[in-house]
This record gives sequence, C-alpha cells and structure tokens, in this order.
Amino acid sequence: MIAKPLFRAVLLSASLAAFALHGGEAAPAVVSHVKVVSDKVEDVSSFEAWKQAVIKDGMTDEQKALAVWEAVVKFRHHDSSPREYLGLSDSSTVDAIKLFNVYGYCSGAAAQPAFLQLARQAGFEARGMSIHKWGVPEVRYGDAWHMFDPGMICYFRKPDGTIASTEEIVAAVKEWHAANPGYMGDDAKIKAFQKDGGHKRGPALIANCPTYDERGSFPLNYFGWFSAMIIYDGSNKTPFLYEEAASQGYRVNIQLRKGERITRRWSNTGLHVSADTGGKVECLAGQVGKGPLYYTPKFGDLGNGRVGNGLLEYAPPLSDAATIEAFVSARNLAVNPGAGTLQAADAAQPAEFVVRMPCSYVYLNGTLEFEAAAGAGGAVSVFLSDDHGRAWKELAKAEAAGAQKIDLTPHVLRRYDYRLKFVLTGAGTSVSALKLTHAVQHSQRALPALGQGENKLAFSAGPAEGTITLEGAGLKFKDKQVTYEALGAVLEGIDPATFEKWGTWSAKGSTGSITFPVETPGDLARLRFGCNYRAGSDSEGWDLQVSFDDGKSFKTVGRAAGPTRQSAKWVAFEEIPPGTRKALVRYSAQARGSCVIFRYRIDADYREPHGGFAPVRVTYRWEEKGQAKEDARVLDTPQAAYAISCAEKPMLKEIVLERAD
Repeated sequence: MIAKPLFRAVLLSASLAAFALHGGEAAPAVVSHVKVVSDKVEDVSSFEAWKQAVIKDGMTDEQKALAVWEAVVKFRHHDSSPREYLGLSDSSTVDAIKLFNVYGYCSGAAAQPAFLQLARQAGFEARGMSIHKWGVPEVRYGDAWHMFDPGMICYFRKPDGTIASTEEIVAAVKEWHAANPGYMGDDAKIKAFQKDGGHKRGPALIANCPTYDERGSFPLNYFGWFSAMIIYDGSNKTPFLYEEAASQGYRVNIQLRKGERITRRWSNTGLHVSADTGGKVECLAGQVGKGPLYYTPKFGDLGNGRVGNGLLEYAPPLSDAATIEAFVSARNLAVNPGAGTLQAADAAQPAEFVVRMPCSYVYLNGTLEFEAAAGAGGAVSVFLSDDHGRAWKELAKAEAAGAQKIDLTPHVLRRYDYRLKFVLTGAGTSVSALKLTHAVQHSQRALPALGQGENKLAFSAGPAEGTITLEGAGLKFKDKQVTYEALGAVLEGIDPATFEKWGTWSAKGSTGSITFPVETPGDLARLRFGCNYRAGSDSEGWDLQVSFDDGKSFKTVGRAAGPTRQSAKWVAFEEIPPGTRKALVRYSAQARGSCVIFRYRIDADYREPHGGFAPVRVTYRWEEKGQAKEDARVLDTPQAAYAISCAEKPMLKEIVLERAD
C-alpha cells in the first residue's frame, strides 16, 4: 500500500492533470442530456423537443392536430403493448415519449392516450371517446370536436372539408345501416362488401378518408373501411367520454461519465422487455418496408426494423482520482491511480461507495465484473437497490482475491435506474477492473438516422441535470417491479377494498391522501408530477401538493379537478428553496364517493453536483453496398453542427456516444 503522504500527492497530481486538460476547470463527473439529431428524423426525446420540431408558427389548428396524429403514427407501430408492470393494476406501458423512444410499438389502447398527451402539449382541449370495443381521441378547435385515430391510422373529412367528430361518424354509419339492412353485426358480410371498391359505395363520410389505399385498407391493413363500419355502427351504445389510464414524465437524458459508453443499434438480438413473461412482439423480426412494417417507409422510416437492442457499458477509470466524484456517495474511499484500485483511505476503517446507473432505455439484462483483493479477515460486499437507496439486497461477498462476475438480470430487468453499494472491510482490501454491462431496449425509429445524400446532424449537451423518478407498481406486481410501498408511499384514508378489487387508489371517506418522500443527489431544480384520475363531481378532485419542511406545511401547485369520468393532470413546479434535496409530494383528495387515481408518476429533476460539459465522441457505423463505413468525431463544444454524406442508401448499424476526455 502507498504511504498516506505519497498517496495524497498522487491524488492531487491526478486532479491537477484533469484540471489542466479542461482549460483550468475541473473535468465534470457527468455530462447530461447528450443528444444527436438528424435532419431525417424529428426529435421526440421530450414533449418540448417534439413541439419545437413539428409545431411551427403559422400552422392552422387542423395542421397542428394532424402533426400530433402523424407523430403517433410515425413513432408507434401497432403490436402487443410492452409490459413494464408500473401501473397500480395495469401492466402495460402508456407514456407517449417513452413509447416513441424505448419501444416504437404498442396496442391501440396505448396509442390513443399518447395522442391525447401530445395534443394537450400542443395547446388543444382533448378528450377520449369510447365506442364499440375501441377508444378514439378527439381535439377541439373551431368550436367543434374532431376525431383523429392514430391506432387505425385514419380520420374522415366532411363535405365541407373539415374533419368529422366521433358522433358525426357514428351517425353516418347508423344512417347507412338503417338504409341497408342485413349488414349490422355481420362482420363477414361487411368485409365482403368492401371488396372491389365497395368502400366507395358506403356512407359518404366513411368513404372520404385520406389514408385509404385502393382496396379500402388503412395504411396498417389490419384495419380498413370494414373496421370503421363495425366500430362506429352505434350498436354498442352512444359514444361516451373515457380515457385510458396513462403516465407521463419520461424524457430521454443520456448521461456520460468517464468510462461510460452507450451504443444504440439499428438491429436486435431477439431481446425484448416482455420475453420473460411469454410476451410476443410481432415486429421484433420485422423489416421496414416488408411484412407488418410494409407501410412505415411512407411515413419516413429509415430504420432496418423497429426494435433495437443497444448496449450500455460503464468501466470507471480507477486510475483517475476524480472518478469518485461520479459516485452517488463515498465514505473513507480513495483512488490509488498507480494500481488502478479503490481502497480505504484509512485502512483501519471500512470503506464504502455507491454507484448509480440511470439509463434512458429499459434494462433487459446486466453483468457486474470486478477484481477483488481481500485483506486478512476482510471482504468486498456488494449490495443492490432499485428503490433509490431505500433498501439494499446483498448480491455477493468476496472474501478472497480474484475476478468476480455477478448476473444482475433478475434485479434490473425492466428498470431504468438502480444503485450498487460496495463495502470494503479489512486492511488491504480493494476493488479494481470494475465494469458494468447491460443490454437495453430502444426503438430504431426514433434514432437519428442517415439517408442517401447529405445528412445534417446537430449535437448538443446540457443542462447539467439528472432525474429521480418515482413510479412504483401495484403490490400484485411485486415480483416483477419495484412497488409504491418500496418507494415509501404513505396512504391515508384510501379504501383498501377498492384497491383490492380494482387496483386503484380511492378516497374511503371525504378525504384521502398518498404521500411520497423524494430525495435527490443534487439540489432540486423542479418537480414534475401528476396522475390519471377520476373525480365524480365539481366538488371532487385531487390537489397536487409539495412540502419542503418535512410535512409541516404543504403547498398546492395543481388540481386534478372534477367532474370527469377519467382524465389527466400534470404539473411542473420550480419554486423550490435553494439547497433543497428532500421534499414530499402529496396527492390529496376531497371526495363525495368517486375520487380515484389510476396512474401516477413523479419526476424530481436535480442539478448534478459535478455536472458540466466535456468533449464527446460520436461514432456512426453503416454499410453502403456491403462496404463498411464509419464516421467518428469528437465534439468539443456543447452545441455543434456537422454533416455526413452517404453516396448510396446506407444500411445503418449503430451510433455510439462516449466521453472523449
């Protein structure tokens, strides 16, 4: 072991070298919001990015609504919904930006609330309507409602050119059935009528759909004229307000530490988030322009398929003293740069450090590798937490020297964030060659693709912020996901019988509340949170509240108000006392019998304590006529523009982001 005075000098020397490398400023431990955008693909990494990319000044309301519809059509393919088990009772994933970036596919039940989320971001009043075993979204403009269905990829124009509402479509179909008896409820007969141009002889309104092909099929030909004639026949009941439960708050935030690399690929190895539960994804092996994805090139899809399997790797450089700044916490820990080890600063006392692994893409598996050196009677113990450090599971205890390899998959599958804690005991105990490797799932469709010819690319990084997310599952999913109980939720006045039967939070009496503790590694910048809810009357609702004094007082920052059968309310609050790292978020009900929460999510954005900008290496790999091509460059400013030209249509392979300092 290096003597303490020399060891300190080595640490200081390494720190000074890093300081000089960055022009007199210390190298940041983490670079946040690293992004590359192609002019061939709209940026859908957040609501704000999407809105800036597609909603332009001078657009009419109809053009804006069509831009909302087109975004869902482009970035979501009809397939079985991915299941993360983050709902209180529902296992499916329902979040527009997450669906666009992580998956690229979902059922119609998830597509429609995705449209509603975007429409509200664009400033529209929007609602969901339930019809015959289907739900459709509508937006209001021009003093009228207009139906846009991204699930079946259709909408219908009236004779005056405006887009029809759900009720107008139902009325048109019912009128036709009344004049043409014998078709109502006979699906086979309706499908037969569509053949040979029959869709043009049906109701005039239903014939006037801009997305039909010559056969009367919608772009995704699971659906067509016959679908509209069945769904809108009015035989079930009059259309009524109903909105599928959804969560909101996900955004892409690629963060890079020294030794961290994320590789996103226009291919997959057959992995997907629902594989362990027997889930099937039709588009997993699909090729763009063929089979189920035959229609996607018409909407600008330049990928090879839809599902991508990427790779996140983190091997912190243990020869760099500043590596410790990238950890969530460290106690009695020192870096020995010469040996490339982590060890106790005071050998007589245990050392401890915590590594956090947030990722914008869902984890499918994971492996931890390191070299352990255990002193006499000592050990390296490893613990894992998937609830932001509230509880820890022991994974391993290395009591002898040698290489260690731990399968993290059972603990991190379906997670986006977890922490590892290392405890070093015994004189001479150390850790070296630390490496974490994960397969992740991402959508190929949202990646910054290259096309034939010149491709204009925009690189950016910042702000220096991270996020802690609280979105725990219902207790029925405790074997698959972290639960709301594990996140420390305190329920008061919530009806246990309703939760047991329906898996929803419902006020038992006139009041009820759910309170979550929030703690961040850096100073809080904002709290983004909300819920999908029901409030039966105008006197019912959920107050969205925050406290920064440990619950002594709460401030109401939004209200999920009634009356509504089902709707959503989301807020962003930034008036946070300086230096705050702890808060309480509370959903507080005033009820008279029908006050329910179906889904919730809390995102706590914080300032990275050691965040900033450092050079980033961006590498594209592709093929042109079977010849391997590569463009690798270092971007040394937080914003940069450059171009890549492809002489032939490229077969895209991967894009890699990593620190270059």
